[in-house]
Amino acid sequence: MEHTGRLCDRMVFQAAGEGQMPLCRVSKAGGGSFPYLYYPLLEGTGIVRHCFTTRLGGVSKGMFESLNLSFSRGDDPEAVRENFRRVSQALGTEYGDFVFTDQTHTANVRAVGRDDAGKGLERERGYADVDGLITNEPGIVLSAFYADCVPLYFVDVKHRAIGLCHSGWRGTVGRIGRVALEAMRAEYQTDPGDVVCAIGPSICQKCYEVSGDVAEAFAGEFPMYEGEILQDKGNGKYQLDLWRANERILLDAGVKQEQIAVTNLCTCCNPKLLFSHRASQGKRGNLGAFLCLI
Repeated sequence: MEHTGRLCDRMVFQAAGEGQMPLCRVSKAGGGSFPYLYYPLLEGTGIVRHCFTTRLGGVSKGMFESLNLSFSRGDDPEAVRENFRRVSQALGTEYGDFVFTDQTHTANVRAVGRDDAGKGLERERGYADVDGLITNEPGIVLSAFYADCVPLYFVDVKHRAIGLCHSGWRGTVGRIGRVALEAMRAEYQTDPGDVVCAIGPSICQKCYEVSGDVAEAFAGEFPMYEGEILQDKGNGKYQLDLWRANERILLDAGVKQEQIAVTNLCTCCNPKLLFSHRASQGKRGNLGAFLCLI
């Protein structure tokens, strides 16, 4: 579904709780307007703070304008740190409570706690190749980063545990959503039937053209749903629906349909609002997904 760059302004006036699509809220962070996206379904649990950032409301310049959350793409590190201060202010959390993934398109998920606070932002991580994080400790801000890949949020309302994953095409084929739920079961006794999930803004099927090798991997992993997830364009090219694939993964893992919010917002369709690797041909910053137990 295509949207204009004015989406965020328009969505401010929608009532929270209207459907399961992402809505927008504006806070005053850094002395100015700071818009961010959120899900009423997650907020309605009453046990988490969360958001998905836009590219608006920060201090970065040039191709990183303005809320870039990556230290590794050539932006001024102090600008990135200020952007994180604004995120923490908007969320009502502490700057030192962020815990970062170390994204390499794996299906690896790591449990983190208070001892991990600040890893990736204020100190070295001490771990590598981690595309998903889980915790049951309040105040820890799970943090993952995007510019077309899929954010996955998990909230176990019974056992008060949460998870956050980065799911690109490799992570989706590896069913990182299922891996996260299995890790939460092992660590916190999570039952998928008690979990509320959101599939966040990322590239839509219309924008995501893939080659035959990627299509073959998805056809092998999702044979019953191949026609829904893949559209054959001919000439060895396919359009891939990562939203549908990740929704299918969550349903197959035991999450209830009514407890899954699926995005309708494409990063590639909205380059003025969101960073997109494909739309910018790699000249971009990073968006962030954040999730914290209250």
